[in-house]
Amino acid sequence: MRIQAAVLRGEASPFTIEELELADPGAHQVRVRIVGAGHCHTDVLPRAGAGFGPPPIVLGHEGAGVVEAVGEAVQTVAVGDHVVLSFDSCGHCVNCRAAHPAYCDTFLERNLVGQGVGGAAPLTDSAGAPVAGRWFGQSSFASHAVVDARNAVVVDKELPLELLGPLGCGVQTGAGAVLEVLRIRPGEHIVITGTGAVGLSAVMAAKVAGAGRIIAVDLNPERLALARELGATDTITAGQGDLTAQIREIVPAGPQYGLDTTGLPTVIAAALESLAARGTLGTVGVQQGDLAIGPLTLTVGRTITGILEGDADPRTFIPTLIELWRSGRFPFDRLVETFPLSEINTAEQRALAGEIIKPVLLPGS
Repeated sequence: MRIQAAVLRGEASPFTIEELELADPGAHQVRVRIVGAGHCHTDVLPRAGAGFGPPPIVLGHEGAGVVEAVGEAVQTVAVGDHVVLSFDSCGHCVNCRAAHPAYCDTFLERNLVGQGVGGAAPLTDSAGAPVAGRWFGQSSFASHAVVDARNAVVVDKELPLELLGPLGCGVQTGAGAVLEVLRIRPGEHIVITGTGAVGLSAVMAAKVAGAGRIIAVDLNPERLALARELGATDTITAGQGDLTAQIREIVPAGPQYGLDTTGLPTVIAAALESLAARGTLGTVGVQQGDLAIGPLTLTVGRTITGILEGDADPRTFIPTLIELWRSGRFPFDRLVETFPLSEINTAEQRALAGEIIKPVLLPGS
């Protein structure tokens, strides 16, 4: 079928809205009419020329929409269902079977290349040339997407579907890091470096968990003010002193946990050094350089661990986040600002400039 999509044709090029041909869903796939798709910082990776999703490509991996067609073998999703789309996974490797799909054996090929695995390109342009259309298994900066049924999470039709897409990646990553990986207990302390969508989701999750001191670190004063509104007990403006010492002024023995969302080696090292003995630091995203750790930093039992997608199983974790939102305990919608899909370049520029936190693109608006 003919669809509209935002196509990235060069690393330094703007997105262009084009008509593409979308293949029919396969036996285990569904076609979804996209209602809203969040823009995540990971969607900028194809611009870096590092081999992630080389153009031409349709990006977008925080989609939500309505199922319009299902493959003959699909049993978990029906036409008319409202769904949130998340990352792709095989479903049968050791980690997938153990409910850790973010560590699927084929995660990189399925999510960060744009071509998927073992199938023909689902998208072609007006000249018949292929356009990568399996970014995180969905490529949802489009009016429609074809995805594997296992990556579509059915949600209540009464929910504001256009707002739910970010639950599939950025929000899930921050909240999952706190609730599924670090597993903070009531009264324990955490420092969170970086207060974008992932960091602020971690702040909200730490409040849900009953954390004691929730310390948010960022350069942006408006982000820090919002972090306080969402649950941070303390904030630190980055770059204005010794970060390790500033954290220790708030929690003299050091927080038990930390989460870095910046990818900056100096920030990661400072946060790790600030932790209590046997403390754990989680890191998300792509690290921006080599990490130098002091010779005694780990001798007191500290741990540093990378985290993908919050190590969450979207099929169970996304419904959990929705219930927390419904109860007023996880107001992720405060991070969202919507744009027509036709304004994707403006949305991207404003997000990269730090003017907005989570742009959500609305096809057809």
